[in-house]
Amino acid sequence: MTLRQKLRPALAYLALIVPSALILLGFLWLFITSFSTRTEGLRSLGWTWRNWSFLWESPFGPHYPSIWWVTLNTLVMSLIMTLIVVAVSSMTAYALSRMKFAGRKSFLSLTLILHAFPSVTLLIPIYFVLLWVSKIPVIGRGVPLLGGLGYNTIGGVALVMVAFQLPFGIWVMKGFFDNISWDMERSALIDGASRFKVWWQIMMPNIKPGIAALSIFSFITAWNAYLIPLTFTAGRAGKSAVLSLYLQNFISESVMTEWNAVAAVGLFQLIPVVIFFLFTQQALLNIYGGGKKGGV
Repeated sequence: MTLRQKLRPALAYLALIVPSALILLGFLWLFITSFSTRTEGLRSLGWTWRNWSFLWESPFGPHYPSIWWVTLNTLVMSLIMTLIVVAVSSMTAYALSRMKFAGRKSFLSLTLILHAFPSVTLLIPIYFVLLWVSKIPVIGRGVPLLGGLGYNTIGGVALVMVAFQLPFGIWVMKGFFDNISWDMERSALIDGASRFKVWWQIMMPNIKPGIAALSIFSFITAWNAYLIPLTFTAGRAGKSAVLSLYLQNFISESVMTEWNAVAAVGLFQLIPVVIFFLFTQQALLNIYGGGKKGGV
């Protein structure tokens, strides 16, 4: 074995360890800072719980929503966006991967173009669409938890994020469907199974890693979203505020920013993402073993 062959595994591990160590160092600093009065690098100059007082009292006054209400808004928005994206993407991708119909290739090209299209250019027309939807009885406003599907509602923000995420989701899921053997599907169809039954009972269990990957990506995208909630809600103090807007309240040009409190809220914002990843990592890490390529 040559020296190059001996060094290759070591260099591969080094390429993984160094970035991972830097990321973990950042999380460690965040943790120490959130429980400190002041810090010097990674050394705390005094420990305190005061930075976490936002859990039981509003640091901005009674007119601002509590952290728990904001967290509920963010969780509802993220889960709804994730569920819709995974469901619609998987059904659309299955049709594009397994069926032949007029306009199929054009639709594939359109999804790629929509994914590459800058979302910021669509914010103004979407704003007016949501204002129009707000005037529709029941749908516009008044839906429990969601508030509705119009402007300044969690449902409206989730709907916009679904629209921006779907092209990416369709392409991801189509790649997984393309790599599933045709043999299982043909056998089920010959036995009299419907297309829906084939999709639900045969195809979906075989693309669990793809579902997990898209779920994690969609959930994190929605959980950390800033521009879309800022544009389509009434602001940081409204009842439709999410965690990214709540965090912005700590940063001001006129008042000195308490970075220790910012670190505490940032660490709090990470907790649900870690929990969501722990629930989906098993499916994500499963090694997919398929037959011959099925897509066209």
